[in-house]
Amino acid sequence: MTFRGKRQVMRIFILIIPFFLLFSDIKAYSGSDDHEFRIARVQYRGGGDWYTTPTALTNLINYARERIPLSLDPEYDDVHIGSSDIHNYPLLYLTGHGNIDVNQAEMNNLRRYLENGGFLYVDDDYGLDEFIRPILMEIFPDEEFVELPHDHPLYNMVYEFPEGRPPKVHEHDGKPPQAFGVHREGRLVVLYTYESNPADGWAYDKHDNPEEIVEAALQFGVNLLVYAFTSEQ
Repeated sequence: MTFRGKRQVMRIFILIIPFFLLFSDIKAYSGSDDHEFRIARVQYRGGGDWYTTPTALTNLINYARERIPLSLDPEYDDVHIGSSDIHNYPLLYLTGHGNIDVNQAEMNNLRRYLENGGFLYVDDDYGLDEFIRPILMEIFPDEEFVELPHDHPLYNMVYEFPEGRPPKVHEHDGKPPQAFGVHREGRLVVLYTYESNPADGWAYDKHDNPEEIVEAALQFGVNLLVYAFTSEQ
């Protein structure tokens, strides 16, 4: 089944999310047996630490599986940006603190992945911005790299973020948290969080963040998963 076909099926299950949230104390949801969706973390060249906070995705997946009806595999894979294997995953996650190099073949591979229905989420773990931003703008040079509006569905898919911005997990340079996107044929295909760093909130076993910050980061992650797996916009 194609990524788009999977999204059509998943929309049916997303309609009952309010029920699961209302009665979440009765029975936790653990996904279906076939685990239709599996996430991959992106490996890249350049010396940046693509492998940082390895528990972030694990913790987010467990949190999401306990709360919403997503058929989500509890494990995730590591896949190189230049590998054809990226086309096996509906969602790619990329993070790090430093340099990232992408050659033309890798860029073309990522572009095909996104054009065929894939979704890329990039979280600046501090120090990645100056390297990743030009790459994100180059994926589809004829498309705009823009900040998401405050009323974007990402901010109310499951949990409400009334300020219309991602949570501020780490101070970094003290700037307000922002979420940027790249669209292709009207669909958001790349999401980039800057001065926010939700993934450090997901890795609550590695970082000493306040409980309310961790919860906000995880809730934002749930919104991200639901949006990436169901939206055509």
